[in-house]
Amino acid sequence: MADVGPDGLPVVQPTRERVDSFLAATDRSGDETVGPFPLSERTVTVEKLAVNAVMAGCAPEHFPVVLAALEASLAEQFNLYGVLATTEPHWPSVVVNGPITEEVGINGADNAYGQGTRANATIGRALTLVYMNVAGADPGTTDMATHGGPHKRGLCVAENEEASPWDPLHVERGFDPAESTVTVFGAEAPHNVNDHVADTPQDVLTTAADAMTALGANTAYLTANAEPHLVLSPEHAATIARADWTKTDVKRFLYDHARIPVERLRGKGMDDDRDGTRPRHGPATDVPPDTTVPPCERPEDVVVTVTGGTGRHSLFCSSFGDTKSVTRRV
Repeated sequence: MADVGPDGLPVVQPTRERVDSFLAATDRSGDETVGPFPLSERTVTVEKLAVNAVMAGCAPEHFPVVLAALEASLAEQFNLYGVLATTEPHWPSVVVNGPITEEVGINGADNAYGQGTRANATIGRALTLVYMNVAGADPGTTDMATHGGPHKRGLCVAENEEASPWDPLHVERGFDPAESTVTVFGAEAPHNVNDHVADTPQDVLTTAADAMTALGANTAYLTANAEPHLVLSPEHAATIARADWTKTDVKRFLYDHARIPVERLRGKGMDDDRDGTRPRHGPATDVPPDTTVPPCERPEDVVVTVTGGTGRHSLFCSSFGDTKSVTRRV
């Protein structure tokens, strides 16, 4: 076994003892199979997935989260093939909810999207190793990303449920607050939304809406399957909630205001009608020139979570546009 993984970083040696300790952390049999994984169409045993999690530097208690996230990404609506193979800088990212975030130490507070927490760093990396070792996502060969991005080394955070004024993501999607879940997104690296002066929901969200309306984003053209994801900081969320705004109000405001005039889209980005390659499933096609294009098909398609620590910064994660996020119980 090589000392360096396919992601270019050193790996932990998957000794028999280590792999067994990971299998002991789940009620799944090591012989059970998972897959097939695109692009290779390979099916793999739970034991082999545990090997990859060991190599990534996970602790045994992280493995159930890794397993649930991998299986969530295999759901048809996630379009894992497209997310792994695209020239776009999108990659599976993970948001974890419920009691397991504290039990296994997944950070949802200060610097959650950055360095410093083993669970965040290694759970995300374990997914990337599986996508490379099992799915065969090989840069320049099957993973055709033009630039890639730092999030492709692995991105996993917890939602800061304690600091959120609203129901967390998994409750919004029908799970009990006491259940633990993972949600996988096909997303770009996060984009900062800096607003240190806004003191109304409208002001906070106007700044966010502006960050969400970029001509170069997939969601400007692939709106029908887009899920723009706004990660509010606790301070921004509190500013919004003080005015008695619900999460539904937030989504509606963004749907109404994060819009791009159709005329700005014509002949740019992916709106190329010269050779017939214009996307056919976005509302920018065949609509009057005086209209505006929303960031997604319906207001409820906007995803709002609360993560982070002190500071009046939020994040926008642009979606691939050809994928739907999937939430699965751990």
